[in-house]
Amino acid sequence: MMSLSALIHAPSPCFLSTTHRSTSSPDPTTVRSSSMAASARIAVVGDVHDDWNLEEDSKALQLLQPDLVLFTGRKDQCACWSPIFHEFPRSSQMSSTFCDFGNENVELVQSIADLNLPKVVILGNHDSWKTQHFSGKRKDGVQRQLECLGEEHVAYKRLDFPTLKLSVVGGRPFSCGGEQIFRRSLLSARYGIQDMDGSADRIYNAALGTPEDHMVILLAHNGPTGLGSNLNDICGKDWVFGGGDHGDPDLAQAISHLKETTKISIRLVVFGHMHKELAYGNGLRKMIVVGADKTIYLNGAIVPRVRRLVAEQGTDNTNFMNNETSVFSPGSRGTMRAFTLVEILEGRVDKIAETWVSVIEDETAIEEEHVLFQRGN
Repeated sequence: MMSLSALIHAPSPCFLSTTHRSTSSPDPTTVRSSSMAASARIAVVGDVHDDWNLEEDSKALQLLQPDLVLFTGRKDQCACWSPIFHEFPRSSQMSSTFCDFGNENVELVQSIADLNLPKVVILGNHDSWKTQHFSGKRKDGVQRQLECLGEEHVAYKRLDFPTLKLSVVGGRPFSCGGEQIFRRSLLSARYGIQDMDGSADRIYNAALGTPEDHMVILLAHNGPTGLGSNLNDICGKDWVFGGGDHGDPDLAQAISHLKETTKISIRLVVFGHMHKELAYGNGLRKMIVVGADKTIYLNGAIVPRVRRLVAEQGTDNTNFMNNETSVFSPGSRGTMRAFTLVEILEGRVDKIAETWVSVIEDETAIEEEHVLFQRGN
């Protein structure tokens, strides 16, 4: 079986200078052409952590004009049980980062479902934080979230987008990472999953039958094993001394099996869960890995994904507050909102960039672009 450990880490991100492409309101009648085979713009929304506003995020996405939006669900790194410490690491930060979408926040998930753009969603571990067992007698929080999302929740299935020549295959929902299956009873009742092998088979089978001319994107809440075990690796444990690989074994197994036994073109694996900002102020995580076979593994968990723009009283200057729990002051002007943009050209990933969009009333602008990958570099 092919090992995911044979990978080449992409160079450190190239941080470009702040750019201002547009300071006017976008034209809602503008539609991007998707006639070219397997050419598209995809916006990835990483771990939401309750930082989602349908009105403001819709304005930002209207400026970016993606053909498809991918949501990686919601996770809280500090709330995963640590067998090393026998406690919840990063407990001091739990109050401000305690949800994937929002601890089975049905209203927030409904707001995401109301986004008027093509989208695909995978639920994270905190989207099943309260519901441990399936109940046939009443609708639990998980069931209500699934009903909100309908076919757009892609767990263990495939969604085809013929006009884009793309297919999105979903991994295991509710993942908390590591060797143990989180919410085993729930997965067993809803999906018939008993163990990692069974989960890997479900992911593998979901990809079978993909149209031959389609590029495949795997969407999961957490990334696969085999991408490194250092603190700052894309799925590395940053909350324990010495690190460790916190990836999902079933996802790695499914990817390897697909590459060994099929001709399915897996160009991109998108996930979240592992925050860009490391625990205890240890720096930043590597958010992209390029495999030896050119498969790209992308972590979209930019947390927090919203910065509050605050105008200094009596001046024209604007600062940002990197505090997702802060409230707007009388001088507040708006927000900056993070997305990871993926540009696909003729069936190949051409560019990936962490992109920050300012939203000030009806005006939107691209304020920052940090290039993570550029084909040819």
